[in-house]
Amino acid sequence: MKNIPWPISFWKMSGAGNDFIVIDHRKPVIRPEQMAEFARLACRRKFSVGADGLFLLERSDRADFKWRFFNADGSEAEMCGNGARCVARFAYMQGIAAARMRFETLAGIVDATVADTQVTVRMTPPHSFRFDRQLEVAGQMFMVHSVDTGVPHAVIFVDDIDAVDVVDLGRQIRFHPAFAPAGTNVDFVGRTANGCRIRTYERGVEDETMACGTGVAAAALIAAAKGYAGSPVEIVTSGGVALTVHFTGKQGEGAEQVLLKGPAHLIYKGELTAEALFEQRAGSGE
Repeated sequence: MKNIPWPISFWKMSGAGNDFIVIDHRKPVIRPEQMAEFARLACRRKFSVGADGLFLLERSDRADFKWRFFNADGSEAEMCGNGARCVARFAYMQGIAAARMRFETLAGIVDATVADTQVTVRMTPPHSFRFDRQLEVAGQMFMVHSVDTGVPHAVIFVDDIDAVDVVDLGRQIRFHPAFAPAGTNVDFVGRTANGCRIRTYERGVEDETMACGTGVAAAALIAAAKGYAGSPVEIVTSGGVALTVHFTGKQGEGAEQVLLKGPAHLIYKGELTAEALFEQRAGSGE
């Protein structure tokens, strides 16, 4: 990409297995029109750093900072719960913000508190609850519940979560006409004695991810609204990490102060070179 001053320093971070590239972009080096393609190329696994998404931290007039968040396919997303925890820890460790901070996202202002590797974020207010919608997918009928926890989620309770073909079934529901045109993330949830287990097909990653913070929040709120659980709700992700959701207020639309708590780990620090964005074309002879 032209006019980018290489190399670019970055951190690789993981929130319960959801992994991200995080860049301090308060002194911009990537032009806005380059960001989506930069994210897509840098997030390619095996060819570049590889990640579920890219965060660029920028200056804000309303909070400690703001982010631009891009999924692995280059699409820009409003919110990411696991990413919010990673970004908060990054900002704290880099001296960008104090341990208690506020930052700006497309979904609204997020509050976060960092305590070593554990980070708690106050999610943006949930909305657009819808319960007990029957959808036919792959010749089967599914009872689907939905809510927007910063991004849209479809939640499906299943008897055997390990038997679900998350990628195939999740993709069909993600692109189902009922969720057009934006599509939805899809969460398959199994109830346990202590809470829930979850497996998520993420829009923008277009695959099952090891964890999804907004999906965990969605599953917890829907489970509580259906009478399956009460605050706090512990949910174990695909990666085996437990995340905890606290909330106050009434069930469903009345839920307030939704807090997501879990780990945010620094995996490594590095420098991106121009070769990280190299994309070999078929027939290029290289």
